[in-house]
Amino acid sequence: MWVSLAGAVVAALCYGIAAVMQAMAVRAASRRKPGSASATAALGEVDPSLVLRMLGQWRFIASLGLDLVGFVAQLIALRRLPLFAAQAMIAGNLAVTAVVASWLMDLELAWREWLAVAGVIVGVAMLGSSAGAHVVTGVSGDFKLALIVAVVGVAVAGVGASRLKAPLRTPALGAIAGLGYGVLAVAARILPSYSVAALVHDPATYAVGAAGIVSFMLYATALEGGSVTVATAAVVLAETAPPALIGVVFLGDHTRPGMAPLAFLGFFLAVVCAVALARFGGEAEREKAAQTRRGVARADHEPRTHTAS
Repeated sequence: MWVSLAGAVVAALCYGIAAVMQAMAVRAASRRKPGSASATAALGEVDPSLVLRMLGQWRFIASLGLDLVGFVAQLIALRRLPLFAAQAMIAGNLAVTAVVASWLMDLELAWREWLAVAGVIVGVAMLGSSAGAHVVTGVSGDFKLALIVAVVGVAVAGVGASRLKAPLRTPALGAIAGLGYGVLAVAARILPSYSVAALVHDPATYAVGAAGIVSFMLYATALEGGSVTVATAAVVLAETAPPALIGVVFLGDHTRPGMAPLAFLGFFLAVVCAVALARFGGEAEREKAAQTRRGVARADHEPRTHTAS
């Protein structure tokens, strides 16, 4: 149980830091310049070559390593924790993302955002303390095939969302990517074992791989030209609530005896604070961009002096 709790914490740290590094790599590799006509025209598509261009960014390579460590830690967490606890604790990566973005991307967090960060931490701590230990539950073949169908639905919805205009595009893509990551979590949870023979013959294995690839592409597209905090918040919300419900209804997830109210309160607190981080994080990035534009405008209007040589 304690090993699974530690795995959830490690996954949250790795995913949170990787999200910021990927956002920086996306913007460095993007061919779309903010405010340009080509950027507006290109927003209606998912750009597969974006990932290839990001491979030239050291931050992106490092973020992939962090994602891999985080995924392994997530698998460890899902072996013994109910989905509602594992996913909500991993959702704490949003707080990590906000703090790291304020440092690496030079964004200032207001006191409300710091309160939201604290709320996420407290909420996931409540969930962790209320979770009952749980073992892998067997499911039918139809359930596993339904997960593959769900991945196809996520891909189709993501292509549609990529054609939306700002400000809906980033949160919509983030939410759909989050649903894909939710499918990944459910599929990883129901894997009976990690032996090669079992993985090759289990449809859930392919659901994990497909969901990971599709969700990553949609998340990268959401980050391109959008707020890293808003995109990550949408991912977190969508990858937390649906798997939690599926775990309770279909996989027999439960809390420790008498801890259901604490689990509900912790889940609610984490979600509300995540929404607050999404709102204020977007405001912080817009304000930063506005300050940059004002600085450029002032520089253009300053009188220029010439020194005789």
